[in-house]
Amino acid sequence: MEKMLKPQTQQSYFSSQTLLFLHTPRVTGNGHASFSGRPRPTFRNKCKRNLRLRSVPFKVEAVASGAQKEVAVKGAVTVQLTVGGFLSNLGWTRGLDDISDLLGKTLLLELVSAELDPKTGKEKPTIKAYAHRKSAKDSEVKYEVDFTIPPDFGMIGAVLVENEHHKEIYLKKMVFDGLPQGQINVTCGSYIHSKFDNPEKRVFFTNKSYLPSDTPGGLKKLRVKELEILRGNGQGERQTRDRIYDYDTYNDIGDPDSSPDLARPVLGGKERPYPRRCRTGRARCKTDPLSEKRSSSVYVPRDEQFADIKQATFSAKTLYSVLHAVMPSLETAIVDSDLGFPYFTAIDSLFNEGISLPPPPGTSHATLQSILPRLVKAITDVREGVLCFETPAFADKDKFAWFRDQEFGRQTLAGLNPYSIKLVTEWPLKSKLDPKVYGPPESAITVEIVEREIRGFMTLEEAIKNKKLFILDYHDLLLPYVHKVREIKGTTLYGSRTLFLLTPNGTLKPLVIELTRPPSEDKPQWKQVYTPGIDATACWLWRLAKAHVIAHDSGYHQLVSHWLRTHCCVEPYIIAMNRQLSSMHPIYRFLHPHFRYTMEINALARVYLINADGIIESSFSPSKYSMELSAVAYAQAWQFDTEALPKDLVKRGMAVEDPNAPHGLRLTIEDYPFANDGLILWDAIKQWVTDYVSHYYASPNSVEADYELQAWWTDIRTKGHGDKKDELWWLPLKTKDDLIQILTTMIWVTSGHHAAVNFGQYHYAGYFPNRPTIARKRMPTEDPTDEEWKKFVDRPEVALLHCFPSQIQASKIMAILDVLSNHSPDEEYIGKDMEPSFNGDPVIKAAFEQFSGRLKALEGIVDARNADPNLKNRNGAGIVPYELLKPYSESGVTGKGVPNSISI
Repeated sequence: MEKMLKPQTQQSYFSSQTLLFLHTPRVTGNGHASFSGRPRPTFRNKCKRNLRLRSVPFKVEAVASGAQKEVAVKGAVTVQLTVGGFLSNLGWTRGLDDISDLLGKTLLLELVSAELDPKTGKEKPTIKAYAHRKSAKDSEVKYEVDFTIPPDFGMIGAVLVENEHHKEIYLKKMVFDGLPQGQINVTCGSYIHSKFDNPEKRVFFTNKSYLPSDTPGGLKKLRVKELEILRGNGQGERQTRDRIYDYDTYNDIGDPDSSPDLARPVLGGKERPYPRRCRTGRARCKTDPLSEKRSSSVYVPRDEQFADIKQATFSAKTLYSVLHAVMPSLETAIVDSDLGFPYFTAIDSLFNEGISLPPPPGTSHATLQSILPRLVKAITDVREGVLCFETPAFADKDKFAWFRDQEFGRQTLAGLNPYSIKLVTEWPLKSKLDPKVYGPPESAITVEIVEREIRGFMTLEEAIKNKKLFILDYHDLLLPYVHKVREIKGTTLYGSRTLFLLTPNGTLKPLVIELTRPPSEDKPQWKQVYTPGIDATACWLWRLAKAHVIAHDSGYHQLVSHWLRTHCCVEPYIIAMNRQLSSMHPIYRFLHPHFRYTMEINALARVYLINADGIIESSFSPSKYSMELSAVAYAQAWQFDTEALPKDLVKRGMAVEDPNAPHGLRLTIEDYPFANDGLILWDAIKQWVTDYVSHYYASPNSVEADYELQAWWTDIRTKGHGDKKDELWWLPLKTKDDLIQILTTMIWVTSGHHAAVNFGQYHYAGYFPNRPTIARKRMPTEDPTDEEWKKFVDRPEVALLHCFPSQIQASKIMAILDVLSNHSPDEEYIGKDMEPSFNGDPVIKAAFEQFSGRLKALEGIVDARNADPNLKNRNGAGIVPYELLKPYSESGVTGKGVPNSISI
């Protein structure tokens, strides 16, 4: 008994050696070696020091009148079951893993002190113990672990984890109780590789955040080493289990080894500037050494992969199912890829009768229905599986709204692509392209034509002066691709301009459309102007011209407003964050919720959506030049500073700065639903960012002195967006205000911007006559033969139907848009759930709760605006209310809800 009561201290396993994990992946005897048996520490040295309580941040000191005592600490470890994880392994290694579980040798944990040894100035020895399996319930397995902590160990700063299974595990969290300072939480949310695949232990820091300058001494080397691992060395092909973040060009869109027709230029570099993607290191193509070989599985760092950790991946899995199961079945069901819809009732049949859908090889109708319940229906003993689309909200409200010019104008402000409408500030309209190549630059839209359509309401000069004239301008962007696209069977293209007049009731009235074909070797430049007209022929020509313009807008929306400006441009921010910001950095923890799942969905897009002959190329107007066109848009128009909503509005002439106006802006069009709701969301985000940044960066030079933060911003500018590294519009990063603007812009893009252009896709484009993605036929007035003109005059409706997407194109796009517009059952909405690291800080917790409150207030504001009969762009007979920036939503296709990140 006397012996048991004597004070004990830890006998170090590592003698006088320090924690050398920081210098080599595996060094025996430094705290990172594997042990064949469970370590059994003995405690023999008497403690001869008396300690008193001092005011030292984060230091654990015991108060004892005589001798200090060890602290018994109990840890609870939560592991999430995964498909392909250790419990799914049915091979011989499964038996070994089960034995390891029974023996309590599943997970080896090492506690790392945040403090240096005051005597040696080096890292203290770690405290080791094996976790043993305690229980399993639903999809989680609980482990327990016991530690005996010496009195001078100090605060736990990190935990090293070694997975002794033969398969990876998903470590959710660790909680440690029994410490004098209270409970210690370690949020992991990460896959842990098997030690048999990689002997390197994983490090997890506690939930307390530290700027680099405030890093406790015992964690400094670990902080540096972990970032070195994540950056990698830029060599070799990446493996599925890797966690390496590096940059590469978009050199894997094409597949030249399969066919010369599938060759695509590399995007990224001097010739075609473009953001960078994550490097995979795959081999180069034989026929084009600049291009990377394609594969069905594309590397993304392990913790960026969906797997099945959250239901939030439901939409991504459904998208995968649509691409793998529904698309092949559609191609079997609709043999003729050029077959159009013979009449409008055939379009309606997609929603009430559907398409008979043979199951792909190896699957059944029941399988399809289980994974795609919204789409695959009517499976009975008598009838085969049927692809039957839900009626989109737009068609359900007013199926004929797409015929109305007012609806055409309204959707530029409250539809899928509110980012293209601009104020006309100069006249005459004139192309900036080389007239030697593209013909006379002057527009065919004259003063007389515009004033005739204004009909005496005002002169053109007054309309421009009073900011009443607006434009959708795809002339110069598309004109260089017109002849290239026309060489492709089943499509056509023009350069286009469309003018709108702002009416006294705040709506936009379409005035005139100009379509242009550049000159060729055997034909001069062709351009023609179309107006709504009064006679039947003019009305039908106007409808056809609108179909072309909307197809242009649909392509721009998908390729630029959506893919380029959100998915594509955000990926470099994610790569840079993981390369340069430690996971204990407060800005890493702030941004991480807004970057979840984006890299994986982007990789999926490269495989199936934006690839050569993929969904985008086969169904949108620019066809095989789609991605190349997005690179042109990036080179000509993308600027980081104007990705901020207020700057974007000012750049397009849709607002002017006014310090006395709400949000510091006065909108050019007062009833602009996207801008009205978006500015409230922007302000809420900015205030939350301000509160967070101000808490961590108190001193004037703290932002500039944060070397990790500076390296992150440099990585983004010089590597991730390196093709634009010399642009003068890049924001400096010297002050808190600089950082606040940068972070607010990034969070806006991943949340509000993406939600505005994504989650209304099925609502507005599910009924494709409202938003055709492609125009397949030339205008009847472009060099027609007598026979062609007669066919148009006799059956103008048929001409419009033939211009619309084919049956296979429409069906594919509708199926994809249905999935892209879908919210998962546990979608992570902005401001809804607090991150664990926020919860542990009272100041940050209070700021987040205020942020959440502002977003809940926005919900009510949106409802009130949609109920206001004076707001014609969001209220009226048959009008779909504008809810795309309403923060929260139930699951499904709802046309509302703003997730934290770009996850679909």
